[in-house]
Amino acid sequence: MRYLIPESAVEFSEEIKKSRFITYLQATSGIEQAKAFWQQLKQQHPSARHHCWAAVAGRPNDSQQLGFSDDGEPSGTAGKPMLNVLLGSGIGEISAVVVRYYGGIQLGTGGLVRAYGNGVQQALKLLNTLEKIERQAFALRCDYEQIKLVQQLVKQYQVEIIEQQFAQRIALRLAIDEEQFAEFSQALYNRSGGSLTLTKINRP
Repeated sequence: MRYLIPESAVEFSEEIKKSRFITYLQATSGIEQAKAFWQQLKQQHPSARHHCWAAVAGRPNDSQQLGFSDDGEPSGTAGKPMLNVLLGSGIGEISAVVVRYYGGIQLGTGGLVRAYGNGVQQALKLLNTLEKIERQAFALRCDYEQIKLVQQLVKQYQVEIIEQQFAQRIALRLAIDEEQFAEFSQALYNRSGGSLTLTKINRP
């Protein structure tokens, strides 16, 4: 699977009715990292009234890696709007924290939803991303006279060679993009007359 992830952290600040909203975006892999990022910003801004957060901490479609908190704002006015913007971006492994310094003027529920959601939207415009390719590990054994063929196909299908062991035969550990697996596997089989097949292994 391929999806975008943050290349580096960004910050966006704006003032709305005397309240200061500072939005931080950062790459986080997993909910624990997302919560650690939130705690870090709470320590960095101890006098702020609210530290609201939302995270899509894994793949963009992995509901097990979603999280958010209103951190004292009325329910549904901060964390959920922030999360909805993150989900709409299609970016994975990302966390947003919005720090609010209260200015004494209440914004109302609609105003809060707009403020928190817009902060994340504006910060996303500043964000540079990278494409992450998730690969599955496979084992392959080949004869020495077949290695050139394997190397050609590995290059053609952007397969990563993790490890090579040379004995009576060559043992390879390969990392293959799910989207390329079927074509790569078929090409190996066809070009080798059916003698080269892949075996899935649990960990790369």
